[in-house]
Amino acid sequence: MMHIIKLCVGADSVEDLAEWQRRQIIFRREAGLSAVPVCNTRMTPAKADAVLAGGSLYWVIRGIIEVRQAITGIETLPDGARTRCEFLLDPALVRVRPVRRRAFQGWRYLAPGDAPSDLAGQGASAGDVPEELARRLVEIGAW
Repeated sequence: MMHIIKLCVGADSVEDLAEWQRRQIIFRREAGLSAVPVCNTRMTPAKADAVLAGGSLYWVIRGIIEVRQAITGIETLPDGARTRCEFLLDPALVRVRPVRRRAFQGWRYLAPGDAPSDLAGQGASAGDVPEELARRLVEIGAW
């Protein structure tokens, strides 16, 4: 199994990402496409089989890994003279232990041992921390 990590450009919060994906699902449904959120990128992973064996897309929002989505499919599609890749995602956004991450271009593989753990598995109170407070705790190194 292998995960993918990607910057969530244009979103300032998990709620922004959720709203954008909600609109994307409506658009895709109206266009006759599968009604799931997708993440478009240029490069198809060479390790696609490993990613599809239980991998997730970990989103970096404003410099912090905050949430993940299970990757349910990977499609390579024609785009003019080139191709592009779509990660088909489970609609469920799973909050993870916030971890700082420097900016990078495109996406990167993320080994399972390097992936932050889900907040739901860390006790009921961990997932109840407001997003902005969690962000500030990570920024000062307290979390």
